[in-house]
Amino acid sequence: MSRVDLTVLAIPGFVGAMVAEHLWQRKHPAPAGTTRAGDYELTDTIASLTMGVGSLVVPHLTHRVLAPLTPGSGRWARVLMGTGVAAATITTIGDVIRQRRSGGPLPRAGVIPDAARARSVSEAPLPSGEAMAVNPAWARLTGGSAVAAVGATALCAATTWAAQTSGRALFERSRWDLGTGPAATALALLGWDFLYYWNHRLSHESRWLWALHVVHHSSERYNLSTALRQPVAEGFTLTVPYGLLALAGVRPQLIENARSLNLLYQFWIHTEVINSIGALERYLNTPSHHRVHHGSNRAYLDRNHGSILIVWDRLFGTFEREGERPVYGLTRNIHTRNPLRIATHEWRDIARDIAGATTWSDRFSYLLRGPGWGYARRARQAPVPSAMPQDGHREVGVLVPRAQVPCREPVLQP
Repeated sequence: MSRVDLTVLAIPGFVGAMVAEHLWQRKHPAPAGTTRAGDYELTDTIASLTMGVGSLVVPHLTHRVLAPLTPGSGRWARVLMGTGVAAATITTIGDVIRQRRSGGPLPRAGVIPDAARARSVSEAPLPSGEAMAVNPAWARLTGGSAVAAVGATALCAATTWAAQTSGRALFERSRWDLGTGPAATALALLGWDFLYYWNHRLSHESRWLWALHVVHHSSERYNLSTALRQPVAEGFTLTVPYGLLALAGVRPQLIENARSLNLLYQFWIHTEVINSIGALERYLNTPSHHRVHHGSNRAYLDRNHGSILIVWDRLFGTFEREGERPVYGLTRNIHTRNPLRIATHEWRDIARDIAGATTWSDRFSYLLRGPGWGYARRARQAPVPSAMPQDGHREVGVLVPRAQVPCREPVLQP
């Protein structure tokens, strides 16, 4: 019989702590006429709790869906790979047709196309050849096939990687078994904390990972309920495998316990009630450090990725001390309490970008490179009409990484 997840056992404690925080806020209200981001707001709290429940339930459902699609073991894996190949073929044919209709290969250096020569320099930029020449229905077809091709490739990669790097799979290949003593437990906790830092950091630097992690940053509130606003589709991504600890002889159960303890620790740091814990601020991740992480202020973007320890941020140059008051949420907020939209809005934006791209390099870059790269790329390109419908929130939910945009530039507004 499998053991119950420690985070599930802790649910009564989560609820009790949120009630206590709310009672403290009522006893210490914000000054009249002001708002406080730490206060509870009913619909926001419900959204966070719904995402928390979903993060416990959905992975069990997605595992059943993804297992048959896993290359090497799933019975539908060949269908998935065949779909990807067929979609890539259709997309490539569309790229060739688009290129020919837009005038073929690029002109020689120094040669100005006649269409561009005839336009006044005061006019708007010349639309791309694709926008002028490609039938909208064909653009939608190739856009959809591009999404299918990239999606199938990503799904094959994610399921294969998860199967090959799980703790159980790697423990079977290990030559060591450290047992269940204090040394093995300490290595599991420290090792998970170190790997978590890099996975958390990558979740801000790769849009594929950010599409999951953005869920946690989507609230403009900051209280203990925010800690429960977790991703629900972790099976659809890549991570630095925590199973690496199994290669060092750490048993899978200890790795799972380390995961749970890390999550439990991170719950209490999502609060504005605690200002500082003194000297321990130098070594541990604390509410103050994590408020910085959730801030959308330019100085706070992509800082303080640690879980239990803040020393990794200090070592690897991502530490920022809390100074100015954090403004929580995204640099372009999504303004919704709908859990489905919270969970899917960035995936939809990625799909739109891939559908509108005209090269394989751009298509995979929209998935793999940072959110800031995608924003900058779209800003440099003329829109291609009819590739995919827009919903009025084209750029929302994109947290522009500090590494992508100089911190002295003003934050771009919608």
